[in-house]
Amino acid sequence: MSDSPPAPVDLLFGVHAHQPIGNFPEVISEAHLRCYAPFIHTLAEYPDFHFSVHFSGWLLDELWSRWPEDMQLLAEMTARGQVEWFSSGNYEPVLAAIPERDRLGQLSAMKAKIKRYFKQNPQGAWLTERVWESPVTRTLANSSLQYVAVDDYHLLCAGVDSNQLDGYFSTEEDGRYIDIFPISEAARYRLPFAPAHETIAWLEESARQGQQASVYFDDIEKFGIWPETFQWVYEEGWLRQFIEGVLASPLVRTSHYHVFHAQHATRGIVYMPNVSYSEMNEWSLPAPSAQTYHQMVKESEKNERIWRERPFIRGGIWRNFMMRYPEANWMHKRMLQVSKRFDDLPKRSIEKKERASMQDCLHRSQANDAYWHGLFGGIYLPHLRRAVWNSILQLESMLDRHIQAESVSIADIDHNGQTEISLRDCDSQGSSSGTTIISPTLLGIVRSDGDAALVEFSSLQLTHNFCDTLRRHVEYYHQKAAEGNSSMSVQHDGGIASAHERVAFVHEIRPEDLLADQRPRSSFLDSLISRDEEQYVLANYHHEAGTDATFVHTVAGGHLRKVFKMQKGCLSVNYELNTIHTGESPDLQVQINLAMPSCDGFGGRYRLADGNIAGGFGDELSPGQLKSLSLEDAVLGGEVRLGSSQLVEVRARPHCTVSNSEAGFEKIMQAVEINLRWSPDVSAGNGATLAISLSASKLPTV
Repeated sequence: MSDSPPAPVDLLFGVHAHQPIGNFPEVISEAHLRCYAPFIHTLAEYPDFHFSVHFSGWLLDELWSRWPEDMQLLAEMTARGQVEWFSSGNYEPVLAAIPERDRLGQLSAMKAKIKRYFKQNPQGAWLTERVWESPVTRTLANSSLQYVAVDDYHLLCAGVDSNQLDGYFSTEEDGRYIDIFPISEAARYRLPFAPAHETIAWLEESARQGQQASVYFDDIEKFGIWPETFQWVYEEGWLRQFIEGVLASPLVRTSHYHVFHAQHATRGIVYMPNVSYSEMNEWSLPAPSAQTYHQMVKESEKNERIWRERPFIRGGIWRNFMMRYPEANWMHKRMLQVSKRFDDLPKRSIEKKERASMQDCLHRSQANDAYWHGLFGGIYLPHLRRAVWNSILQLESMLDRHIQAESVSIADIDHNGQTEISLRDCDSQGSSSGTTIISPTLLGIVRSDGDAALVEFSSLQLTHNFCDTLRRHVEYYHQKAAEGNSSMSVQHDGGIASAHERVAFVHEIRPEDLLADQRPRSSFLDSLISRDEEQYVLANYHHEAGTDATFVHTVAGGHLRKVFKMQKGCLSVNYELNTIHTGESPDLQVQINLAMPSCDGFGGRYRLADGNIAGGFGDELSPGQLKSLSLEDAVLGGEVRLGSSQLVEVRARPHCTVSNSEAGFEKIMQAVEINLRWSPDVSAGNGATLAISLSASKLPTV
């Protein structure tokens, strides 16, 4: 037996920095102050501590613009060989969720940005949310990248022995190869939450056990932005203690991925299933399935079988979010729709600069954050969805200047089994290459299902979708909110709690706040209300054959016709009620949900026809019977005008959802809910008509 000391373990230490497109400037400032700047400046003092970084492209541009001195310091650290850069899609898309042509474009843009800013050609790839599907192999290989970091869980799900996860593996697709580094989940939960000396002792023990490498690559935001971490990491000195302890240890040495990759051979071929990190697999499941999954995990933990059984208790996949949230699916399929329109545009038909601008809009619309929800707000945050829609509609507007737009088109855009009727305002004209074409300013999309409701109302002038709201969904974690408004956390002995192990409350949550919506939060959702206030939901409309957007519903012995039209900068919805009912007729209630950027902020207000302000979007409003109402939004710089041909009773209130984030449970205003109640006179068989109009325009400048 040899008495020689064990070889040191290579610590492959990487951090990933990202902020969602559309995030508030003050949030970026706080993140830089509490995390990015202190992390960079601390690491700069230890040139022998080698580490890897990935910053998403949008965040890099933002940081270079606002804090160039700190970014220049990072560039100097790169030049002296301390930093290895990882590439990714430029705007942090989930690569598997976008077309191959867009994957290659995103990766190319990001590699060029790293080369321009830091004079380094990256060899490694950061995989957004570690969402793995096999076609990504070919994309990464075709982008001249050599390796990618995923979770060790990915390889465990492929049947790899846990004792082999101290090196890298290879995979291929269609004869194109990429190497796979497995990120240690045990390391992710220790850094930086366990005391520094305990983490170093854990690394040293891995060296004694003969491990070649300990692979860590995780969110830099854990080092200062997550709850309690700024004080722990910087004020109490965790980061310095960790760095100095690693540098002083004879059993741990820092290394770069590219160095380890060059010095070691692959552990062999592996083919991984569609998978992400284990928490994501739980988040992507619908609430009932998530409950079953959670129970299975707990049972396995209770019987101390979790590490053996976990690869087989897999949960869902990232794409399940399109199934869970119809709003995400609609946004995703509309993004794919404009991507195809852009790809179909003849290359030589527009100037190179304009094409680059259009491609940038497309890439921005593919940013991942607003398409899903887990520990972080994601799709529940209106400003993140708004940023995606802004990019989709900006691109759509640019495309409409070059491609003839149809005033009416019918297709199942989101593949939910129901067709949608797209109505465009084609009254204004534009010019492209000397040829006059139609350039729409408004887009309305009606779903031909039982509700016959408006699922999108977009102003291409304001680049805003006023139907971009979110219904109240059932979430698995709501049961924790229902148990009470007391905070709790589980933490390492002598350390702090990870955000994954905290239960906290930003707002008081009441039982009624958790009630799920039974209907989508679309617009022009209809009901009949009797004199004794019983409500009958009108959800059995059928599309009238041979018409563009006319729907019929049988009611009260007669029928209700509902006709959508788009013309002269206005969407109109005409109701024709014909009945042989001779008694007291019920009222018609029309619900309109409008996503306004100001929501419950100070910049949103209701204005009456006489010019008076009736209240803010966060208020409950009952102004009585009206024929018109304006919604003014300072953030948008625009307004929506709601008109009616008849006097209707107006009631409005905020629509809020409850979601969980790293900060805790919170209520978020998604839209204003406006209910219009009309009392038609259909006695003695007379019919009655009601016309409701919606228009959107810029606010006049003062």
